[in-house]
Amino acid sequence: MDEDQIPLLDLEKLKVISPLGRGAKGVVFLVQNEASNGELLALKVISRASIKKKVKDKDSDGSEYKRICFEKEVLRRCQHPLLPKLRGVLSTENIVGYAIDYCPGRDLNYLRKKQTEKMFSDDLIRFYAAELVLALEYLHGLGIVYRDLKPENIMIQENGHLMLVDFDLSTKLSPKLPSQSSSAKSTSSPKSDALPKKKKRISPFYKCCHPVISAEESVHPAESVKSETRSETRSLFKSNSFVGTEEYVSPEMIQGTGHDFAVDWWCLGVVLHEMLYGTTPFRGINRKETFYRILSKSPELVGKPTALRDLIRKLLEKDPKQRISVDEIKGHDFFKGVDWEKVVQISRPPFIPGLFDDEHVVGIKKIDVEDFVQGLLKVDDDVIVGVMEKEHKQEQDAAKDLLVF
Repeated sequence: MDEDQIPLLDLEKLKVISPLGRGAKGVVFLVQNEASNGELLALKVISRASIKKKVKDKDSDGSEYKRICFEKEVLRRCQHPLLPKLRGVLSTENIVGYAIDYCPGRDLNYLRKKQTEKMFSDDLIRFYAAELVLALEYLHGLGIVYRDLKPENIMIQENGHLMLVDFDLSTKLSPKLPSQSSSAKSTSSPKSDALPKKKKRISPFYKCCHPVISAEESVHPAESVKSETRSETRSLFKSNSFVGTEEYVSPEMIQGTGHDFAVDWWCLGVVLHEMLYGTTPFRGINRKETFYRILSKSPELVGKPTALRDLIRKLLEKDPKQRISVDEIKGHDFFKGVDWEKVVQISRPPFIPGLFDDEHVVGIKKIDVEDFVQGLLKVDDDVIVGVMEKEHKQEQDAAKDLLVF
């Protein structure tokens, strides 16, 4: 989608049905766009004031704005049935935001808890795992490392297929080349190279964020990755940043030795383990113990040997150079008989949700988006910032302690 084709949303024409969730940087709402026949959208809203405060912070490197723009850029460029499409951007004096399609099936964790014994069968896992492989393969072909694969970020679309959302922690590396994987022959393959540099111009989304940061201070999303080092062994760029969700973080990220696309396959192994057993494989009583287990313990794959357990074991290989690759994943016995060209064309996936989730629409009063977001993420309240800073320090301290250990 070209920049000029991104619709500018009118807050007055958006009927807010319910808040869907929140994070450190914003709130997601279920809205109905009265300007386009009442279509349902998931609207992510960020407070301008919270961005301004972080940008002005003496320790800030300006990445807050870059992350927002990078996420928008990913959404704009992705053309894949398992990834969200940018449906519009929003700008007012107090907030900025963007919209994607609403997924009424909620997330994979919600669906898992509805299963018998809160675990998926092998056949269900095979279907959802195949779709995750295709989505990640496509992103890697664009040069995007997702870095935050977890059930809460895997949504169920109205048609029953998955949608991978929330690219807040994603980053760009040198793209996977066709010679390095079979993605060029797959339906998951991108049609063009990864996030190419373009002539600078002010996009609608930049106008939405203005004047948070000036055009001269901004960095194009394709150039916004920090702390990259060249990998001599894989001829790809690596990132040294420490991001992710505690129980899903890969060993190389904890060690700080640089990471690349292989971190996503590690995360896939954790997700498949959770789908099979109902719990993540390395969870400890605290962050330090969790990191220790990730670095030193093998996953306990209870039960008789199966192709699925073998795949999980190979995905959870601690050495990223020895970890199973996308070609090996798609050729693994667990996926024997899967027609990769037709996975996303399946007309009757295992679970097809209704149009609405009743929990999202019952008893909801009229919501003022600006007041709601500013009240929830008010910048004069340092509690959220303090907690985040404390957690970040704990992560770094835990990693350092384990490396010394």
